[in-house]
Amino acid sequence: MNEDERERYARHILLREVGGQGQQKLIGSRVLVVGAGGLGAPIIQYLAAAGVGTIGVCDDDEVSLSNLQRQVIFRTADIGRAKTDAAAKFVAALNPHVNIVLHRERIDADNAGPMIENYDLVVEGVDNFATRYALNAACIAAKKPLLSAAVGRFEGQLSLFKPYEAPGVLPCYRCFVPEEPPRDQQANCAEEGVLGAVTGVVGAVAAMEAIKQLLLLGDSLAGRVMLFDGLRGRWRDVSLKADPACKDCSSLAS
Repeated sequence: MNEDERERYARHILLREVGGQGQQKLIGSRVLVVGAGGLGAPIIQYLAAAGVGTIGVCDDDEVSLSNLQRQVIFRTADIGRAKTDAAAKFVAALNPHVNIVLHRERIDADNAGPMIENYDLVVEGVDNFATRYALNAACIAAKKPLLSAAVGRFEGQLSLFKPYEAPGVLPCYRCFVPEEPPRDQQANCAEEGVLGAVTGVVGAVAAMEAIKQLLLLGDSLAGRVMLFDGLRGRWRDVSLKADPACKDCSSLAS
C-alpha cells in the first residue's frame, strides 16, 4: 500500500481482525456484483470504499428517474446513461484505486460460467429468478460463493450459498427456492413499491457479509437466511438445509 492507501484504509487497518494483511487481501480480491439497482448500489459503494481491488458490475439497464429514490450511486445527470457506465464514474470519484470491470449484459445459462470465472465472490441483487438460477448453477460448478440479496416493500433477505464446502449439508439457492414461484406470488418493486432505505439497509449488510467472506471473518451466512422486517425494525435468522433431491447441488454429495 502507498501512503494514500494507508490513510484511506486506516480505520480498517486499526481493526485487529483486518489489519494490514486483511486490507491487502481486500485490495487483491475480485467481486462480481450482478445488478446495479437498489441493492447493487450500496453494495458497490461500500465494496469500493473498502478497497476491494476489482469490482465487476453486471447490468444491462439504463438509469431512469424512478431509480433515484433508492439507487444512491446515481445522480439526476445520469438519467439515460448505462448503469454500468454511471457506476464506473461513481467508483472512480470515490476510490481511484479500484478497478471496475463492466459487463453490460444480462446473465443467462450460457454466459454465467465464463463471466464469474475470474472472480472470488459473486453478489447478486437482481429481480428475476432466471438470473439467480443461472448464477447458482455456475457458482456450484466453479466452486465459488454466491451471496444473494432480495427486497420488497419493507422487507429484505440475505444468504450465502457455497454447498461445495459441505455437500449434502450446506444448501444452494435452489435448495432454498426449488422452483420459480407463480407470477402473482413474486414481489415486484415496480408493481408493489419498495421503501428506498430498505434497499440501503439490506445492501449495506450484504456488503458487510461480502467483506466477511473475503476475509473469512465471523460467522458465515452459509446454511441460514437473514430476514429483515423494516416496519418492525427486526432481523431474524432461519436455518436452511440442503435438499437431497436438488437438481443443482445434490450431485455434489454423491
